[in-house]
Amino acid sequence: MTEPFSCIAVDTSSRYLTVLVQKGDKRVLRYTPECAMRHSVILMDEIDAALKEAGMEPQEADFFTAVTGPGSFTGIRIGISAVKGFALACGKPMMGITSFQLLADNVKADAFHVVIDAGHDHYYVQGYEGGSGTEPAYVSGDTVRAYAEPLYGFEDLPLDNYTKLNPGDMLEGAIRSWKHPLGDAISALYVRKSQAEEARECR
Repeated sequence: MTEPFSCIAVDTSSRYLTVLVQKGDKRVLRYTPECAMRHSVILMDEIDAALKEAGMEPQEADFFTAVTGPGSFTGIRIGISAVKGFALACGKPMMGITSFQLLADNVKADAFHVVIDAGHDHYYVQGYEGGSGTEPAYVSGDTVRAYAEPLYGFEDLPLDNYTKLNPGDMLEGAIRSWKHPLGDAISALYVRKSQAEEARECR
C-alpha cells in the first residue's frame, strides 16, 4: 500500500499487545510487551487512547485489521472479535494477517523459516523462499533445529541461527508490504487443535 490510508489494527496473538492507528500520514502505535494475557481487559482502552492521540474516529478507518494466529487461542479470538465488531458497526472491510505473515513481511532474507513457540518444545513454522510460503505446520523442536535456513520469530527462543524481531515494530510493515486482501470476513489460523479439543477427542 503506497497511498495514504486509515486503519485500526490489533495484534493480540501472544503475550504482548500491539494497537496501531493509522490516519493518513499520521501513525500512533501502542505496544505493551507483556500484558499477562489480559488482552480482553486492556484492548479497548488501548484502542481508545490511540484513536484520541491520532484525532480519529473509528468510522474514518478504511479497514480494520487483526492478527489471526497461530498463537494464543484466547488472544486470537479477542482480537478478531474486536475487529469484527468495529467493521460491522462502521460498515468497513477487514484484513486478516497471520502471525507468519506478520514476521515474514518484515524479513529481508530470500529463504528462511518463521517460528512461533507452541510449547513443550514444539513450534508453529512456515518456510519462505522467493516470497512464497510453504504450508504452515506444527513440528517438534528437533525438526526446527535441523533447518539450515535462518529462523525468525518474536519471542526469546533457545534456537541457533535465530533472530528475534520486535513485534511492536512489525504491524505497520506487514500492512504496507503484503498484498493482504480486504473482505467482509476473517478467521483464526490455529494450525493445530486446542488442548480442550484434543482432550475431548481422547475421551
